[in-house]
Parts: sequence; C-alpha cells; structure tokens
Amino acid sequence: MTTDRLIRVEIDDSALPPATPEMEQERRVAIFDLLEDNSLALPGRPDQPAPGGPYALLLAVRDRRLVFELSSEAGERLAEFHLSMGPLRQVVKDYFQICESYFDAVKRLPPAQIEAIDMARRGIHNEGARTLQERLDGKATVDIDTSRRLFTLICALVTE
Repeated sequence: MTTDRLIRVEIDDSALPPATPEMEQERRVAIFDLLEDNSLALPGRPDQPAPGGPYALLLAVRDRRLVFELSSEAGERLAEFHLSMGPLRQVVKDYFQICESYFDAVKRLPPAQIEAIDMARRGIHNEGARTLQERLDGKATVDIDTSRRLFTLICALVTE
C-alpha cells in the first residue's frame, strides 16, 4: 500500500455557523469517499526531502481562506498552506446552483433531461477539481480523483 495518501481527515468548523444535519451527512460521506481512495504527496524542498506519508489532514476555513494542515500518522505537523477561496468561490456557487436544479429536476423531469443536467453538474465538479489541483500545485500533489473528492468536501464545508 502506498504511503502517499490520506489516512485521516478532520474538519475544523469552529469558525463556521453550525452545520445542519444534512451538511453533517454530506461531510461524513465526502470524508468516507476521500479516505476510500486517494493519492496525496508533499513535495520536498531544496534543503530537505519530501516528508513521507501517510498523512492526516485538518481542513478549515479561516479568515475566508481554505486551510490545509497536514500531519504525519503520529501527529507531527508536516505542512500547512492557506488558499484563497476567490478562485474556488464561483465554481462552488455554480456547483450548488446546478445541484439544486438537478434535485428539482429529479422530482419532475423525464430521464433524458435529468441526464443532461447531471452531465452539466459533473462538468462543473470537474472544473472545481482542476481549479483545486492548480491551487495546490507546488504545495501538494493530488491526482484528479483525489482532487474531485477534496472539492466535494470543500463544497460540504463552505456555507456562504
């Protein structure tokens, strides 16, 4: 089994409004999916080798920034980076809107129209994953599937 992976994911939602039961469920599902299959590696620096995994991730939103804190399995802090939510904000908003349309469509539209909306939803989700990969460049290396799962978790974390 590779060590370039997440083995634990926690959410620090102390700076956020209380989560609804639905939001809590979305977070649990997103974390479960992420832990089931992921690939994450931290880069080395000129003066030190790359810290090896497996990794524990604490994900938070602080001062309107997305914070990734990565630690070793034993709890030693390995990396922390803060990402501006700006590049992700619009795609998250678009994703929420298309999901709302999808859930509404499921109740009243024929399968062909639902499928078209779902394809658009997946496209926006992929855009969010690619944006996240770009934002993580040089900080952490993640494959597209891990980026997709992280984007899902970020969507479940964002409340604005």
